[in-house]
Amino acid sequence: MSGTRAPEDAYTAEPFVPKRGGLPALRRAAADCRGCPLHREATQTVFGAGEATARLMLVGEQPGDQEDRQGEPFVGPAGRLLDRALAEAGLDPADTYVTNAVKHFKFTRAEPRKRRIHKSPTLRETTACGPWLAAELARVEPELIVVLGATAGKALLGSSFRVTQVRGTVLEEEIHGRPERLVPTVHPSSVLRAEDRDGAFRGLVSDLRVAAQALG
Repeated sequence: MSGTRAPEDAYTAEPFVPKRGGLPALRRAAADCRGCPLHREATQTVFGAGEATARLMLVGEQPGDQEDRQGEPFVGPAGRLLDRALAEAGLDPADTYVTNAVKHFKFTRAEPRKRRIHKSPTLRETTACGPWLAAELARVEPELIVVLGATAGKALLGSSFRVTQVRGTVLEEEIHGRPERLVPTVHPSSVLRAEDRDGAFRGLVSDLRVAAQALG
């Protein structure tokens, strides 16, 4: 079919996002998303997880290797560390909705059949996935959003976002047409990579305590 463009060439998930239905309908539709080329290499779509009644939404960057294999967000090492940090900050992981700005794992390989190495999504890929995040926000209507890292921050707050400048503060912004309160912090995977892992973990917990206080 020469002359026709594949859906992913348009770099938008908009045609795949159902206008009606709750989170289960979104999850079913997202499984078939071809809104950008990332779906070609990934094992599966990794949609958000949690209850529509969750007061707190956590937004990360993208699925990792374990998430891509299991089809659930934050089930790898970074997710386990995040759960520990939430508990220390007085937040119940069961009362959160967790998702990512990008729903497919982007990776590279040094050699065929070798370990898949995480590769950060481009702004174009993040923007293409934006309609899914907007739909999740509309369904969940969280009281507070915790922004985990730079990619999530840019997806929600624009390309000028710098996590180091605003981490641990409560921001009030309009996101996808809705007034939202947000607390930015680092992505838990950066804690795992830090030279001073204990110090980095304490910083993450401190930021999450700000979120706990903001929820009241």
